[in-house]
Amino acid sequence: MIALTTPYLWYTTRATGMVALILFTLVASLGTLVANRIGGTIVGRFEINELHRSLSMVAVTFLVIHILTTVLDSYVATGWISAFVPMTSAYKRLAVGIGAVAFDLILAVWISSLLKLRIANTTWRFIHWFSWMGFATALVHGYMTGTDSRSGFGLVVVASCAAVVACAALWRFFGRPTRAAGRTALSPLATTKAATRATPVPPRATPPAPRPFPTSPARTTKQRGPR
Repeated sequence: MIALTTPYLWYTTRATGMVALILFTLVASLGTLVANRIGGTIVGRFEINELHRSLSMVAVTFLVIHILTTVLDSYVATGWISAFVPMTSAYKRLAVGIGAVAFDLILAVWISSLLKLRIANTTWRFIHWFSWMGFATALVHGYMTGTDSRSGFGLVVVASCAAVVACAALWRFFGRPTRAAGRTALSPLATTKAATRATPVPPRATPPAPRPFPTSPARTTKQRGPR
């Protein structure tokens, strides 16, 4: 196993962890706007939806870098397995285990979003609820293990992220429940095939029955009389 000991890995772990938390805060907030079908003429629903998807990709990238630098840094013994399996780390077993749970939940939501057109809509919606649990566990993990999240600017960032997502969750569940029920975050560009399948095909009009060919009246032969 590759192991390194350098302060740059520690700095990278701290920075990417904080950036990932901020990005997931934006992703959760934008997901609430998508679910409640918010959009106007200046910023439409499609733009909000695509921003939500793009930021989720960037957030997962920073999360992966955060995990890689943590595992590669041999100053603390975490190990590759502890990134996926909770309670297997020798360093801060509970805190790192909560982080592994957060990563597993976020990974499940991300993979299900990539396979959205191939799975049932109810299955995707059920898995997507894990994003709230993933953010909550990531917040607890960052507070318990982060060296910057318990005081100063880091504490302000963690508290602000928690407050923003809490307000978004309350508005999601109580603000417009009738509009939010059963809504999905499908992208118009990514769902062309799904929209085509969902569009009912009008029945073909039956051609009119052919008219009967007009028959000429029977010719009557004149009987010749006697000469």
